[in-house]
Amino acid sequence: MDLLKPLIALLAIVNPIGVVPFFIHFTRGFTAEQKRHTIRVASFASCVVVAVSAVAGLRVIEFFGISIASFQVGGGLLLLISSMQMLQAHPAETSEEDVNEGASKADAGASIAVVPLTIPLLTGPATISTMVIYAQKTQHWWQVGALMGYGVVIGAAAFLALSAAGRIAKLLGQTGINVMTRLMGLILAALAVEIMADGLVKLFPALGS
Repeated sequence: MDLLKPLIALLAIVNPIGVVPFFIHFTRGFTAEQKRHTIRVASFASCVVVAVSAVAGLRVIEFFGISIASFQVGGGLLLLISSMQMLQAHPAETSEEDVNEGASKADAGASIAVVPLTIPLLTGPATISTMVIYAQKTQHWWQVGALMGYGVVIGAAAFLALSAAGRIAKLLGQTGINVMTRLMGLILAALAVEIMADGLVKLFPALGS
């Protein structure tokens, strides 16, 4: 299994830099300690979502009797939809309702670290689908371990991006962040098509001939 593709896909979907404007907006009334706590919890939660998906996601779809090929087509379509959102400079897995909910929770003094910052802004269905799709391609225990390790990479990337949110916003500005989001969306679209094509060939072998 090519271990580089799942990491690229994860970084494209999570896209911590694209979440920076939302983090700044949600935490505008937070103290420095509250911001640090939010960053720590969101980073750890993102790591857990990725790691657990790598181990348990495949067992869940097997429990429900869903074929890997069908999941690849469905998951690939979900990734393609997410990439379309990113090409419009929106985070991959969020909606206006999620943003409004986050703003309301922040204004009320409630924690935003897990919902909506971790789920769905950083990780969500597309992230979980990606881990399940690549987990079924593993052939050795160390490959599963590598996928779980990517959770640490994603958590670290989220921690660094959110910790430097103010500096990133000043350096890139909204235009720069939008460009980065669109670039990640383009990469994700290509990976999504590849995943869907692989699933379709498994479902309809005649397509591969």
